[in-house]
Amino acid sequence: MKHVVFILALFAGPAQADIVLPNGKVIECFCTDKTGGRVELGQSICLYVNGRAFMARCEMSLNVPMWRETGESCTTSFVDRLKQLSPRADPGGVHS
Repeated sequence: MKHVVFILALFAGPAQADIVLPNGKVIECFCTDKTGGRVELGQSICLYVNGRAFMARCEMSLNVPMWRETGESCTTSFVDRLKQLSPRADPGGVHS
């Protein structure tokens, strides 16, 4: 039984993203951003959905490219949050 599991594990390599048809034509798999721009598999971008900004990575799921949330905040939303938390600088009556 251990040999069967080992043999199956050898054949369980990473799935290829591009699909080759019998005629040799390659169907490329990729995600698109909100403007229709191409985003390659494995790339991460900041997505804005229902007023929420989050980082998502383009991945394959059941032979379909899809966006998977990474759990990280977008850099811009992190900077906006820092601006809200930090006190505003007050020059203390210094005039030029």
